[in-house]
Amino acid sequence: MIAAVEAALEVALRHDPAREPRTAAWLAAPAVALVVLPLLARRRFPFAAPVAVWLLAAVLSFVDGRLPVFTVSVFLAGMAASFLLGNLRDGAQARIGLGIVLGGAAIIVYNDPRHALGDVVFIPILFAILWLAGFALSERAAQAEAAEERATLAEREREAAARIAVAEERARIARELHDVVAHAVSVMVLQVGAVRHRLPATLAQDATALEGVERAGRTALSEMRRLLGAMRRDGDDVDLTPQPGLDDLRSLVDEVGHAGLPARIHIEGTAVALPRAMDLSAYRIVQEGLTNALKHARASRADVTVRYGPDELLIEVRDDGSGGRAGNGAGHGLVGVRERVKIYGGEMTAGAAAQGGFVLSARLPLAREGP
Repeated sequence: MIAAVEAALEVALRHDPAREPRTAAWLAAPAVALVVLPLLARRRFPFAAPVAVWLLAAVLSFVDGRLPVFTVSVFLAGMAASFLLGNLRDGAQARIGLGIVLGGAAIIVYNDPRHALGDVVFIPILFAILWLAGFALSERAAQAEAAEERATLAEREREAAARIAVAEERARIARELHDVVAHAVSVMVLQVGAVRHRLPATLAQDATALEGVERAGRTALSEMRRLLGAMRRDGDDVDLTPQPGLDDLRSLVDEVGHAGLPARIHIEGTAVALPRAMDLSAYRIVQEGLTNALKHARASRADVTVRYGPDELLIEVRDDGSGGRAGNGAGHGLVGVRERVKIYGGEMTAGAAAQGGFVLSARLPLAREGP
């Protein structure tokens, strides 16, 4: 709006006998303002508004060849329109705009009575350079937008993969713990049944109560098997091998050593009998740490430390590698460790060590039975 007013005032008040237009001021002033005004609608009409600037200026040059080149505002409006046309996201519209810019500039220069022969070439090139500047910025903006979209999509894929990894790991933990819990419940059911059969007839009421306990235990086992079957995916095989524990770490270290990663075990403190489920989780934590060191760390050695404290079990797997921790093919190799530690209310840390290498550390609280 300011540029339109300035253009009108310049036509009305500026006196330059050699260059001023021959059209009457009352007609020339609103005419040059009309050339600039379409830029006000550039946001709503990103293609039509700058095109209108050039078309109106070209038409006006046929009325009075001096009028479009007389004011600075019209020249600046042409520069802005050229840049906006180059900056269009629609490539076809941008190329059409370039043609309009070159054609319009050539017509306006040619209709100017004072033009030089070279102006017909060099002035359109000037506006073409402005179009190229807008086009380059448009390309960069499009690339930045595409990169942002890819980053957003990748982040969503990572989040989805993380949720899937957590769900799969929890299902795996549930399947492993099923054996532990089912064994304990089976022993209780058998013991209750044995006690019930040994009760004398005088304790028939107690025998009935124990029969109810035995029946509830068998029902619980049946429901557990049904739930486990629902969690098992198609194609999963039933694992018939005994679940491992910390007593099996030597075999695990030997397997990792045969695969190419020498490892040592350090046991600190007095070993205590752990609950079967915790013993299994501790083994899996060490297994995950060694597997990551073997596959992803490019390490030459690893150290496993198991420290028995008064009320906690500390596990540390340290290597001297420099690689990342992708794991599981989706960047979630430590999901299983985190889920297992969370079950027991423990803490887990994983990251690069100050002296080099990678350290996986987990703390599992040991619940003490009352007297």
